[in-house]
Amino acid sequence: MNPMQILVIGGVAAGASFAARARRLDETAKITLIERGNDVSFANCGLPYHIGGEIPVRDVLAVQTPASLKAMLNVDARTRCEAIRIDRDNKRVLVRNLSEQTEEWISYDKLMLAPGARPRIPAIAGVNNPRIHTLRNLSDMDRIIADTAPGMNAVVIGAGFIGLETAEQLHRKGLKVKIVQKGPHVLPQVDAKMAIPLENALAGHGIELFLNDEVTQFEDSGKILSCRLASGKTLKAEIVILSIGIEPDTGLARDADLKLGKRGHIVVNEFMQTSDPDIYAAGDAVETTDRFFGGPVSVALGGPANRQGRVAADHLFLREKARPYPGSLGTAIVRVFDVAAGSTGWTENRLKAAGRQYGITTVNDFHHASYFPGTEMLTLTILWDPDTGILLGAEAVGTQGVDKRLDVLATAITAKMTVEDICHLELAYAPPFGSAKDVVNIAGFAACNQRDGLVRTVSRLPANAGVQIIDVRGKPVADASPVPGAVNIPMTVLRDNLDRIDRTRPVVTVCALGKNSYFASRVLKQNGFDVSSLAGGLSTLIK
Repeated sequence: MNPMQILVIGGVAAGASFAARARRLDETAKITLIERGNDVSFANCGLPYHIGGEIPVRDVLAVQTPASLKAMLNVDARTRCEAIRIDRDNKRVLVRNLSEQTEEWISYDKLMLAPGARPRIPAIAGVNNPRIHTLRNLSDMDRIIADTAPGMNAVVIGAGFIGLETAEQLHRKGLKVKIVQKGPHVLPQVDAKMAIPLENALAGHGIELFLNDEVTQFEDSGKILSCRLASGKTLKAEIVILSIGIEPDTGLARDADLKLGKRGHIVVNEFMQTSDPDIYAAGDAVETTDRFFGGPVSVALGGPANRQGRVAADHLFLREKARPYPGSLGTAIVRVFDVAAGSTGWTENRLKAAGRQYGITTVNDFHHASYFPGTEMLTLTILWDPDTGILLGAEAVGTQGVDKRLDVLATAITAKMTVEDICHLELAYAPPFGSAKDVVNIAGFAACNQRDGLVRTVSRLPANAGVQIIDVRGKPVADASPVPGAVNIPMTVLRDNLDRIDRTRPVVTVCALGKNSYFASRVLKQNGFDVSSLAGGLSTLIK
């Protein structure tokens, strides 16, 4: 029999993962991988960190090269080769060699589409200026490094994961950085209160934020680029990084009449097959299913892309033994100087937009035993189904231990665990690593208190003058940072001062982190007051 002809279009996460798994499952197949760019299988998540010098050696980002893929996997990897047309009837692809400007047809028995995504470029005047960069591959990274130097002014447009990482690293290189974000807070992938520590970290390092604003025009005046904002402000810069999102690179699939989703992603089944069973697709260009609720979702992350490539290769060669792709949660994390923040599953904003009912719990606690040196505060929010208690999502922010809690909760969401279940998760405990009651357990306890009717929470201070705000912090702390309109009655003396509170009016208890306000609400409720507690405390108030 003739060997199977496998053609892979796109040589980064999904494409390279598919090719590697395919070779391990079939030594005889002829595998050809074509990549439009200069590099294959590179670590694109590491690009910002080489710009700032935190990853000092460029070569470590090139995980594989055409030569190493040939030596290790016997894969014919061709860079600077672009697929320009798929002939499904004859099972072949027209490929253009960008270096030699020649074209050839390459036949396939099975085709993998892993074209990824391209940066979104807004249709505004001056956007094609050579001082305006995007960051998607090693060549982009090299150009940014060549065009930056300490003391320069840089403007980063967009404050998502890549925008924040790039801003941090440009600052590390010695540039003066400003960030423009169209929305009301940085990192729109999390909810507003969880973004506050990130914004504080940026401001603390001298990075200016321009929120609820956007660039309307770029003007080149020689050595300086002027960024005109909708607010009327003008920002001057020698370099601009455009990071306002990505779009699936699916023109080739569209021209081949493959089924696309509403947002232009390639539709695939649970084994990553497209509407043509001989063509698979994976990575940033595809639409998969939401792991919890089902329905279409597109998640542009390296982890899902790699696993999708493996699923497709398994289906091709293992058939009935192949395991389907179970869907995506979108677990992600970012570091901004000393602060890390991330989310997994559904956020409050997504749940609201989808019209789904949810419960929400926010807690603060130390990342390991409070008495062990080096302890740091961590804020954790969990979202859960009010009927079943099943976890729907989680967000975390802090300086230590954020990744650990997100990983635990991503696993819990995958397992469809409830808030009751996470109360009793037995997590690794010794003073340098955690607490006897981890913050994950604490979040479960707090959510159960809400479900059991032991506490009612609010996320904002009441604007209604008829509501009494009782600040239960110690008097020195309350005097130093008073809450407008609040009456300070420290928790330690609350039981002896109930007569200072009007029983005919609602009460909201507040403290720094939320724990004492919960304790106070229990005291007041059992004494007949109509009381709510400020969830997460004053530290998580939305600006």
